[in-house]
Amino acid sequence: MSLSLRPYQRAAIEALYDYFAGNTGNPLVVLPTGTGKSVVIGGFIREAIAAYADTRVLVLTHVKELIQQNFLALLRAWPEAPAGIYSAGLSRRDIRAQVLFAGIQSIHRHARQVQQCDLVLIDEAHLLGRSDSGMYRSFLAQLNDINGGLLKVVGFTATPYRLDSGLLHEGKDRLFTDIAFEVPVLEMIQQGYLCPVVPKHTETQLDVGGVGTRGGEFIAKDLEAAVDRDEVTRAAVQEIVQHGEGRGSWLVFCSGVAHARHVRDAIREHGIACETVTGDTPAPERDGILSAFKAGRLRCVTNANVLTTGFDAPGTDLIALLRPTKSVGLYVQMVGRGTRLAEGKDDCLVLDFAGNTARHGPIDKVDGRKKEPAGDGEAPIKVCPECQTINHASVRRCIACDHEFPPPEVKVAAKAASNALLSIQEQAAWCEVTGVRYARHEKPGKPASLRVTYDCGISAHSEWVCFEHTGYPRDKALSWWRRRAANLPPPATVDEALAATSTLRRPIAIQLRAAGQYTEIVATRFV
Repeated sequence: MSLSLRPYQRAAIEALYDYFAGNTGNPLVVLPTGTGKSVVIGGFIREAIAAYADTRVLVLTHVKELIQQNFLALLRAWPEAPAGIYSAGLSRRDIRAQVLFAGIQSIHRHARQVQQCDLVLIDEAHLLGRSDSGMYRSFLAQLNDINGGLLKVVGFTATPYRLDSGLLHEGKDRLFTDIAFEVPVLEMIQQGYLCPVVPKHTETQLDVGGVGTRGGEFIAKDLEAAVDRDEVTRAAVQEIVQHGEGRGSWLVFCSGVAHARHVRDAIREHGIACETVTGDTPAPERDGILSAFKAGRLRCVTNANVLTTGFDAPGTDLIALLRPTKSVGLYVQMVGRGTRLAEGKDDCLVLDFAGNTARHGPIDKVDGRKKEPAGDGEAPIKVCPECQTINHASVRRCIACDHEFPPPEVKVAAKAASNALLSIQEQAAWCEVTGVRYARHEKPGKPASLRVTYDCGISAHSEWVCFEHTGYPRDKALSWWRRRAANLPPPATVDEALAATSTLRRPIAIQLRAAGQYTEIVATRFV
């Protein structure tokens, strides 16, 4: 049985073949959230076993939900797969399975029980921080020795940098050596495989200038003390409710457990059904909340540090960031929860109260390299009002007299920041659509396409929809059709499309950017 792969998924697998044909390192495959890493993993496994029937594969990750998701994804595509699970959290130890999906915490001491292994695939590789590399390194070293030094290791991630510091394939303690394949998030959005994320001005902006940093990230306790203020929470929630009108699934990232609950309570005061998920939420309760959210029975979920990885709710169409972070990876992962496609979903609105977009830039242009401290500017200090001793900004008590400093102040900015979530939004403008025209377009030597012309006052802008092409153009055409006629089967020809244009949703605005002497349509907004 062959797996159905999109062109870029096929290209990812081919890139791994090419890599191992000429290299001996541990490569990374970088695919944005929502583009089907589990499908690529399943396809690679299936083909490896088809080529060499006794190939033994181990798929590792940190999170039990991901272990189960990847296992089930393989079985859906290949029901006869010789697959099993090794995870204490899932109460399964199928150590002899030919394809073994395992949690690193459960299996890292049991390399000798695993024995033969040809291929190790590490999912959500960005979760492998510096403190985790020893666990992986020891386990993989033992496994490599057992298998005569022939073990191949591949990492899969949407963000090729550690959540705590630096690029995954750089640095002396790196486990991965190269990026074998990467497809940009902007390309996936433009080709219709992901939906756009749209930033909106927020009047409330959190000022965390007095919060200290440890290990490249805000100190968690100090951050929550700074952010979890009733007046700020109420101001932010007021904006969430205002912007969320007409949007069905809101996901809110908070700065701590107490903060998540306080935000939940403030949202409930507006009559909105809202629940909270944290690391302390019992598994049955958590599963019930998330199931209701995914099914559309629950409008809003607030969370603290648990829904950034392995959480799939395609209908999410509003994300509120009340969690400032210095981690590029965490920022991209949070925004990435809103990029999946869903029926009736045109885009995902992102309300960044935390200044993360200004801090890191558009998600398709972020730099995951560890930044060195700047040499200029004021030092991060504070002066004790009791004894005038100079202290580091992060301390809670004076080092000389033990005076307790108040939590860092949170300020409501007088003017909200305006930042693009995608680089194209830095130079693109929205135009109101006053009319839409459809026509058949012929080009010598090429299949026909549907020319769509949008009248915007005295200007007109066109795009070409390629129903009769193959590969990316055809896939993009199908996505274009789904957004306008989700209940109608997509046409196979331009003539079929023209016959159905009267049933298509009409956009109210298009977003344009300059492309040489022409303009390019990069997004569409519907009623």
